[in-house]
Amino acid sequence: MDINIRFAQPKDMQSVLELIHELAKYENAPNEVIVTKQDLINDGFGKDKVFDCIVAEKGNNILGMAIFYTGYSTWKGKTLYLEDFLVKQEFRKSGIGQMIFDAVISEAKNRKVKRMDWQVLDWNEPAINFYKKNKALLDPEWINGRFFFNN
Repeated sequence: MDINIRFAQPKDMQSVLELIHELAKYENAPNEVIVTKQDLINDGFGKDKVFDCIVAEKGNNILGMAIFYTGYSTWKGKTLYLEDFLVKQEFRKSGIGQMIFDAVISEAKNRKVKRMDWQVLDWNEPAINFYKKNKALLDPEWINGRFFFNN
């Protein structure tokens, strides 16, 4: 498979948004996505950039993506948070996910972060098995806290 792993560009954001919708559907929350293509462009490429995105591309088709950003741990220092990571359903189990994940890990090392974090739903066995295969620590002790704001 001739796959190109690269940082996303603004022109990719429609495809990235479609992947975000695919992920929301997979996670049984299809109506929860309110972000727009323009939001992704502004937030990923504007003067107040808050995230980075790596895509897997074959030809002119985006087959998968990872969105991540730098965070901070008061115990460890600089961290990288993997917000979303998805490969289109029809291309899963082809090695593309591993290529994207490896690229994110490489970027974390380039940024000299001390820790990389992400979440996985407890029922998402394929993802859990993928992370276990990569020897990730899946910590069952932490409970996620969250607020939503309608600005």
